[in-house]
Amino acid sequence: MFRSIGLRNLFLVPFCVWAGIFIFVPVVFIIYYGLTDTAGNFTWDNISMILRREYYSSLRLSVLLALVTTIVCLLLAYPLCLILVERAKSSGAIIILLFVLPLWMNTLLSTMAWQTIFEHDGILNQVLRIFSLPDLTLINTPTAVVIGMIYNYLPYMVLPLYVTLSKIDKSIFEAAKDLGASAWQTFWKVTLPLSLPGAISGITMVFIPALTTFAISALLGGSKLLLIGNVIEQEFTVEYDWHLGSALSSVLMIFIIVYMVLTFAFEQSHQEED
Repeated sequence: MFRSIGLRNLFLVPFCVWAGIFIFVPVVFIIYYGLTDTAGNFTWDNISMILRREYYSSLRLSVLLALVTTIVCLLLAYPLCLILVERAKSSGAIIILLFVLPLWMNTLLSTMAWQTIFEHDGILNQVLRIFSLPDLTLINTPTAVVIGMIYNYLPYMVLPLYVTLSKIDKSIFEAAKDLGASAWQTFWKVTLPLSLPGAISGITMVFIPALTTFAISALLGGSKLLLIGNVIEQEFTVEYDWHLGSALSSVLMIFIIVYMVLTFAFEQSHQEED
């Protein structure tokens, strides 16, 4: 028994080494640079910069667009997954494969495709002109960024939600109908509580990358729309201000940690109720 436990711990060593080098050490350096000035002295000035109007506006816009993206992905994923669960396994698997296909494509390439569609003389406006309809100005707008994020992150919502819904015993839904529950009551009282773990996983997998994205917003938002990810990227690559960039990254990490703690607390309370 002790040998098996020792062997099991031995297998953890490569992961611990990898996590220490590529996760723990970079985080320590980010915190160090964020809390020091160019002379290496401790300071809160870098962290307090988030209260400046331009940085605070970028953070607020990032949170707003991430929330919108997550909500839309959730609203799209639920009916889709419910339909897939009711279908035969063969056809459902094919549709799931179609949603997974974007994950096999480079995010930059798929986002550049949307950029081509949304441009002033892009595919969308060319089609509208054929029908004598006015042009739409979508490029370099929050709408374009949200559409790009929904396209890229929707599979991350569909997959965990589909897996959770597919494991629910269908006799539970039949019992709810036999007891006189409507379709909405069945969803609200049965489907939603039982599928909540998958929904929470999907929300986490969508919200965090949507909050920290900078490539999608750079291509579809341009210089007119700067999210906090774009600001941090510019501080490192354009301004070469590692201290301010690290401080803004630390603030973003705090947001993510708070979100993860709230999510964990919600899951624990839900499990206790069950």
